[in-house]
Amino acid sequence: MEYIKYRFFQKASKCSKEFQKLKNEYSDKVIAQVTLGQVLTGMKGIPLLVTDTSKLDPEEGIRFKGYSIPELQQKLPRMNPEGEPLPEGLFYLMLIGEIPAQEDVINLSKDFATRAHVPQHVFDVIDAMPKNSRPMTQFSAAILAMATESIFQKAYRAGVSKKFYWDATYEDVMNLIARLPHIAAYIYRRNFHNDNHIEPNPRLDWAGNLAHMMGFDSEDIRRLFRLYMVIHADHEGGNVSAHTAHLVGSALSNPYYAYAAAMTGLAGPLHGFANQDVIHWMFEMLEYLDTDSPTDQQVEDYCKKTLQEGRVIPGYGHAVLRKTDPRFTAQQEFANKYIKDDTMVNLANQLYRIVPPILSDIAKIKNPWPNVDAFSGSLLYHYGIKEYTFYTVLFGVSRALGVLASLVNDRIYGMPIERPTSHPLSWFYEQVHGEKKDC
Repeated sequence: MEYIKYRFFQKASKCSKEFQKLKNEYSDKVIAQVTLGQVLTGMKGIPLLVTDTSKLDPEEGIRFKGYSIPELQQKLPRMNPEGEPLPEGLFYLMLIGEIPAQEDVINLSKDFATRAHVPQHVFDVIDAMPKNSRPMTQFSAAILAMATESIFQKAYRAGVSKKFYWDATYEDVMNLIARLPHIAAYIYRRNFHNDNHIEPNPRLDWAGNLAHMMGFDSEDIRRLFRLYMVIHADHEGGNVSAHTAHLVGSALSNPYYAYAAAMTGLAGPLHGFANQDVIHWMFEMLEYLDTDSPTDQQVEDYCKKTLQEGRVIPGYGHAVLRKTDPRFTAQQEFANKYIKDDTMVNLANQLYRIVPPILSDIAKIKNPWPNVDAFSGSLLYHYGIKEYTFYTVLFGVSRALGVLASLVNDRIYGMPIERPTSHPLSWFYEQVHGEKKDC
């Protein structure tokens, strides 16, 4: 057993014993009161999931194994002192719960490189699809096509003991994460660069290799990709993509199935597709105003126009957060450090000054602050990735780190199939009013 896998097993085995003890000895303990409002508004705030990789606090923002994004930027290994933390280091942290040494991250990069071969039939599936297929459609199909390689699926059919489910899941997860950059880059070059593909460079780190295969070899964009992959990797377990992977995985579907399902959720406008909506809306604004340098008053008027049309201002608001998303702040600081003047970056900063006061005047809006999507597209566009229909694929590559680390934990904990109880609307009416009513 290679050493990273062994370290995970040592650490997670102790947590698994605690999980079983809590389940067996304290199952009757009441830990939360559930309101009807929570049930009827998307189960928001109900503590129903075990997710060890990260935790989202409404006032504090995201913490990965207890570490904030600024702390990760200081503590996680980097390629050089001035660079951004390596995503491999965050994956190690989420899997094992410890800040890795530089050697750990280098070894993890090498492990991904040895696992990165994508079977030819996966590319054949992509090539069989129309080129006007959305990149996320191609991405999800390619992930499903890789299920033929599932070690978990083969082990399950061979009758492996339940106590070893985690082992086969770990192997699938490592293989899947390793192959995603090549698949994503292949789709990008196919759709936007006339099938002029670039072979992977196994000497590069995971995020750097993705940039390379997409056709971007500057250190600037590799630095951005490392930051992007870290801050998009996880957002606790209740968001659509993370919860979907957990839910599908709870049926003992193999990791390819679980992750492909998660990606179809990420593609929704209320989730990962929002990064496309933001940049599209920003371009709509500039076109409508017929200027690349709108005044604050012009931007304010356009924002109000958007709201009056019954639309939302994309990139603002969050289901949980009640402050500026720390992931937004990390990208804004990156731009302030490395980008001196850029139309879209300037507009993103301008919106940050103007939008929150407008939204604060609307009583029903609890969070007028920007989320991660409000800045990410501007950075990608600045560095030459102007095909914003591809942005959600990049989000998906990053999100694999968190949801798949959680999936390995699910298997070593022996998580059961997820099966909440549901009732017709008339039942809830009866709970409130004490009488039945057909709805």
